[in-house]
Amino acid sequence: MFGNKKTKIEQPITPEELSKLNDKKMADSQIEHFHIKNDSMEIVKYKKRRKILSIILTVCLIILIILFLVSMLVTQWGDLIISVDSPAVKKGIVLSEDPEFKTQSASLTAQQVKDVTNITYAWLPVDLDTSENGAHNGDNYVAYTFYCKNNGQVKLDYDAVLEIEGVAKSADEAARVMIYKNGKPSIYGKGKYKDRNTAETDCTKFETDTRIMTTSTEEFKVGDVDKYTIVIWIEGNDPECIDDIRNGHVRMRMLFSVRDDETTAPQ
Repeated sequence: MFGNKKTKIEQPITPEELSKLNDKKMADSQIEHFHIKNDSMEIVKYKKRRKILSIILTVCLIILIILFLVSMLVTQWGDLIISVDSPAVKKGIVLSEDPEFKTQSASLTAQQVKDVTNITYAWLPVDLDTSENGAHNGDNYVAYTFYCKNNGQVKLDYDAVLEIEGVAKSADEAARVMIYKNGKPSIYGKGKYKDRNTAETDCTKFETDTRIMTTSTEEFKVGDVDKYTIVIWIEGNDPECIDDIRNGHVRMRMLFSVRDDETTAPQ
């Protein structure tokens, strides 16, 4: 005989259980949506930060490249550059067009004079060293007045070398450079074309074919200031002032440096 098998009767879900189940599903769904939404927001924020950072870095790089190119162009194509080398900068040598040094720099650039023709020393103004500061060019000559100061903490000795960095059409053969240092002028020119060891009659010979002159200051105390005025022109009385140098060009650079062997002491 077969016995009677009791079948399992599933209990119906009560309204309370159904409500709890729905609440749990809804809660799980909201939690999942919340996490997805927050993760998405964090990703978007991260991407925005990376994009902004990339833009900032790109802009900075472009600015640095532009500054580098401008510096190269000024150094290579300026008629007259005055600068201080890195060791001298660290020891406090500064330059300025202002005798009060309200603004100061490690590099200065004189303005160019275009379409020049030859003149002679006698045609130059007599007050070139006292009339103005900074650039005060005239017809057919460059004139630039500036100041050098010991803005450091020790006295020192320095040298300033004026050199020719570029020439076109041998214009340096007839060039004259007059340098006032603290009111005292000196005129320089290249040696005679056929005898480099002999100076022209109206000036001191360049030290070398490219080095015009060197000036030194010793015991340059803290707060001391040296004044310079540089004047450049093409001398019409020079035998090498001929048509061949017409439209020529001369670039010069004056570099200030501190002597390595000096003995310094606090002031």
